[in-house]
Amino acid sequence: MTLRSDKVDKRQTLSATSPVPLLVPPIPLNAPQILSQCTSLTLPPTPHFLTSPGIFHTNFKDRNTSDRYERGTPPTLIRNAAIWTGARNGTEVVRGDLLMDGGVVRAVGYVPRVLLDEEELVVVDAKGGWVTPGLVDLHSHVGLLSAPFMAGTFDVNSPNGPILPYLRSIDAFNTHDDAFRLAIAGGVTSTQVLPGSGNAIGGQAFIMKMRKTKEGSPTSMIVEPPYSLNGSEVDPKLPPRWRHMKQACGENLRKYGTRMDSIWALRQAYNEARKIKIEQDAYCASVEKGAWSEVRGKEFPEAGKWEMLVDVLRGRVKISNHCYEAVDLDDIVRLTNEFQFPIASFHHASEAWLVPEVLKRTWGGIPSISMFATHHRYKRESYRGSEFAPRVLADNGIPVVMKTDHPVISTRYLLHEAQQAHYYSLPPHLALAAVTSTPAITAGLSHRIGILSEGSDADVVLWDSHPLQLGATPIRVWIDGILQIPGEGEGEIVGKGKEGKEWKEVPEVPSWDVEREEAVKWEGLPPLEGKKESGKVVFVNVKEVWQRGRGGELKEVWATPGDEPASVVVKGGKVVCVGSEAKCLKSSLEEGGPGVEAFETIDLKNGSISPSLMSFGSPLGLEEIMREPSTGDGVLYEPFVKNVPKIFGDTAGIVRAIDALQFSTRNALLAHRSGVTTATSSLSKTTLFGGTYPIISGISTTFRTGAAHALEGGAIVNDMTAMHVTIGRPPPYAPRRGPSVSEEIAGLRRLLLGAEDKNTETGRWFKKAAEGTIPLVIDVASADIMATLLKLKEEVEENRGTDMRMVFARASEAHLLAREIAKADVGVILIPSRPFPETWDDRRILPGPPLSNDTALVTLLEHKVTVALGVRDAWQVQNTRFDLGWAALESNGRIDRREAFALATTNLEELLGVKDMFDDRADLVAYEGGGVFDLSSKVVAVLSPQRGVVDVL
Repeated sequence: MTLRSDKVDKRQTLSATSPVPLLVPPIPLNAPQILSQCTSLTLPPTPHFLTSPGIFHTNFKDRNTSDRYERGTPPTLIRNAAIWTGARNGTEVVRGDLLMDGGVVRAVGYVPRVLLDEEELVVVDAKGGWVTPGLVDLHSHVGLLSAPFMAGTFDVNSPNGPILPYLRSIDAFNTHDDAFRLAIAGGVTSTQVLPGSGNAIGGQAFIMKMRKTKEGSPTSMIVEPPYSLNGSEVDPKLPPRWRHMKQACGENLRKYGTRMDSIWALRQAYNEARKIKIEQDAYCASVEKGAWSEVRGKEFPEAGKWEMLVDVLRGRVKISNHCYEAVDLDDIVRLTNEFQFPIASFHHASEAWLVPEVLKRTWGGIPSISMFATHHRYKRESYRGSEFAPRVLADNGIPVVMKTDHPVISTRYLLHEAQQAHYYSLPPHLALAAVTSTPAITAGLSHRIGILSEGSDADVVLWDSHPLQLGATPIRVWIDGILQIPGEGEGEIVGKGKEGKEWKEVPEVPSWDVEREEAVKWEGLPPLEGKKESGKVVFVNVKEVWQRGRGGELKEVWATPGDEPASVVVKGGKVVCVGSEAKCLKSSLEEGGPGVEAFETIDLKNGSISPSLMSFGSPLGLEEIMREPSTGDGVLYEPFVKNVPKIFGDTAGIVRAIDALQFSTRNALLAHRSGVTTATSSLSKTTLFGGTYPIISGISTTFRTGAAHALEGGAIVNDMTAMHVTIGRPPPYAPRRGPSVSEEIAGLRRLLLGAEDKNTETGRWFKKAAEGTIPLVIDVASADIMATLLKLKEEVEENRGTDMRMVFARASEAHLLAREIAKADVGVILIPSRPFPETWDDRRILPGPPLSNDTALVTLLEHKVTVALGVRDAWQVQNTRFDLGWAALESNGRIDRREAFALATTNLEELLGVKDMFDDRADLVAYEGGGVFDLSSKVVAVLSPQRGVVDVL
């Protein structure tokens, strides 16, 4: 049939000789959007800010106003400051002024007058003090594990599988966490809020400002929210912003299988993401060359479950990878090369310092290492961690970040991690960078936070001393240019006792070259025992000598007159001469005539000799590794929950810590090398998530941390020191049902009033506690429960006609009852020395400067309460001398050096009834380069008269 020309069908009938027409496939109406979406896949994350919808600029120096600016915020000029900017790898220091306006830093060093609005300007005179960027904590669970901890606020780990890249920490972020204000009080203005490490991929992380906004939402606290936060509403013309994700490997994933299972789960997930990426690239290759027929009827390939990992493969995600050991680090490095994606940072990474060459093989560049300073040996994976790791990593060109893993360490004390890293020889510019610019660079946000430059966010801290000085405290903190510290109505309450020029300088620290080399040589486990000298040892160039008097009190026996140092002669661990070099060396040489014995001389380099310290509160000597059951005593029976086996023949199953004592644990030896030569330990166990248990933990023991075994002379100071019980509300995350507070009090009342046969262990020891022949140490935090216990003490004393020696340990809220505690003659051991509102029982803390002028310690001492300081974990014992020095500094001049020393010597001994620690029986410690509280000093010897030796370290 022939068709009329005016009605020709487009579907033409073709003959063998007809030419084939070229058919042009239709272009879809949304082609521009598809092309734009494909083009956006190749855009790398680029720092930029918007001036209007869809219009962006990349030079942050051009910013006059931040997207976080809140109207009504006045401009602020800080005058006469030493400004550590964080730039040039932390080496840049500018002397001058800094202007904040519009939520951004407008000028650093020199401020042109044209920028000053004289009418609204707030002027702060820094008086030569140090100004830094707000601190950045790269590893925190703030807002996910909210203080005070409660069962309904644990939003860290998910039980729903090992691979969860689609979960988001922002979806669980609690804006009412009490930790925010405390973090700001420590100068921390930004944190990376990470999902937990219980999943191989735990989900997406977000960098959050610690300032609560007027809006009050979690979203408004995010620094540079990624455009993908709102799913499909992404402008493809804008370059992407960095996204952040948490990965993990190692022990924490055991519930999903072995290490092999975990790495396979990761490989399987990335393989799925790679498939999608390949499909996307093929789809876009077709549309970009105009081959629309190849994609006709096809949607752009994507899957919500895997889109985050596709972005990882496109290099748009900063991964924070929880990894400890060499095997785990090697696994992840191989994974990055197999799938070609970078790792921004490895976290914890206890063995990273032992395998720097492995880290350098990471695909896409060397990752940062985010780590603790001295928090090691808390589980098997962290056993080879070292205080020298930051310096070793830095020497190998690997960026170092110090972090808190809040609430493992309170975010408030992030700066102390940098101080400790510096003490163990990390250069000062890198130590400060480790909590400011390096984490900001690692997170891809150094254009906004971590470095003070024109156009950066106005997160600024003015310190009362050089930031690396122990106890450095913010005088002022601004976030987005808004003053946070001091708060409304608060005045300046910090800095007393820090007026001297030395407080504004970088603290001098000891040389650790030999120890660092040994640590590397021994792969993190160097010998710690030291050399024992039973003969004569002479210490020269001694600035000061302190000893214990007959009553145990601290007395100064030598203070260098003028420039003349002392010499100290020790024989068999006992001091036999203190005086001028001429006097002591002459007598030492003449002693014994021509056959005078050889002796070792130790130059203390203007150092000191003083009595050793004591520790309480941790399971030191009762376990080698906290979370490794095979290295400890085991789990005690809880008689408040189930009956103790009949073999005990005792209702409460009273146990003695001395029966489980271990010597030469690494934590004990490190304590000894740090000047803590005695410790009192009980079988009470305290964990972050399980609380303190059991209720009755038996009888503690006191021992010497440097002894080789229990039969060594002087190894055991007190076989049985004190009776220990725990009274408190149920811990929020305990996996077991415990007794109520009322049941605990009722049980304790019954035992103290003599209900048990005195011939049983329970009856005998509680009789001693009621009579005051042994201290009763009660782990208690709540002031309300303490009030009940004070009434119970009165009841028992009235009924039995005795005087109890009751001691409150932990005692977070003791300051609320200071007067009543003093009246009842009850002692207090504060654990920790710096408070945190961990549980409901701890919530009413007295935070100290800069939030309160008073501390719990000062309040109790002013009411004449006998107070001491303790620690919760064994790894903390080695930092005791700095805890004491910090406590004194927080008192704003109200606690002197002698009183600070007593907090871990005479006061602690008095409360626990530890005797024979004074006169010529007391251990002494020799510090090279300074005194007990000085960052310039380190322990080089321990003098032990009862053991008859000098441990040369």
